[in-house]
Amino acid sequence: MRLVTWNIQCGKGCDGVTDLARIVAVAKEMADADVFCFQEVSSGFSKLDGDMDQSAQIAALLPGYLPVFRPAIETMDSANVLHQFGNMTLSRLPILQIANHLLPWPGAGAMRSMRRHALEVTVQAAFGALRIVNTHLEYHSAGQREAQITRLLDLQQEASTSPKVSDSQHNDPYGGQTVAASSLLCGDFNFDVSDSQHALIHQSVRSGLNYRDAWTICHPGQSRSPTCGLYDHAQWVDGPDCRDFIFTTEDLTGLVRRVEVNGKTDASDHQPILIELAD
Repeated sequence: MRLVTWNIQCGKGCDGVTDLARIVAVAKEMADADVFCFQEVSSGFSKLDGDMDQSAQIAALLPGYLPVFRPAIETMDSANVLHQFGNMTLSRLPILQIANHLLPWPGAGAMRSMRRHALEVTVQAAFGALRIVNTHLEYHSAGQREAQITRLLDLQQEASTSPKVSDSQHNDPYGGQTVAASSLLCGDFNFDVSDSQHALIHQSVRSGLNYRDAWTICHPGQSRSPTCGLYDHAQWVDGPDCRDFIFTTEDLTGLVRRVEVNGKTDASDHQPILIELAD
């Protein structure tokens, strides 16, 4: 089972060109992935997407994958036109359940920040049901980010201590729900690997299944490949950094076969990451 996660910056490359076809081509070239998780997908924000629905464009570029786009931000203007911004997950594995979790946003009016979310798509992998949590945490506020991390850990604890298998028939909302204990948590976390917020996730010791950093599992003792700031020196004035991660629950650590960062592409200001799990 292979998954690629990438903050695509609405398809804007380091050359200033917005090109979703290039994004998808690079992602597909990296791996014949079963699941793609993209952050920063826009619809109706003209400065970002030219008033286009990027989720529809991406879905068209990846036929054979079930597209799931959910916004963190969904506003409506005076002409009743929607403007949406969020994360998108596309899967060619069967999808069992979808949940869109709006994350805490304390002090929203006190600082530059925006609503964040975690798009949870549960798929049927060969080894069982798997919750894939695709997220993008706040950049400007460490306090907001910490509240969002706490919520993500709450969700994982709740799921792994109270798993549920759905009925085969989906004719009843009570019976059709799946809660998978196993999970991949991926995306742009906006903290550095040396930040204590990384340890909040990687070293969590809650009841149930805790998250562990997949890079550390696959490459113990090795330095990390940067995931941003490689080519965009205007936004990332301090140079290359590692802010994008994939965390696996403890029951999956023995299945991790490969974790790689594509350091060659400048199709976004971030680099895509691949994880491969044994089936």
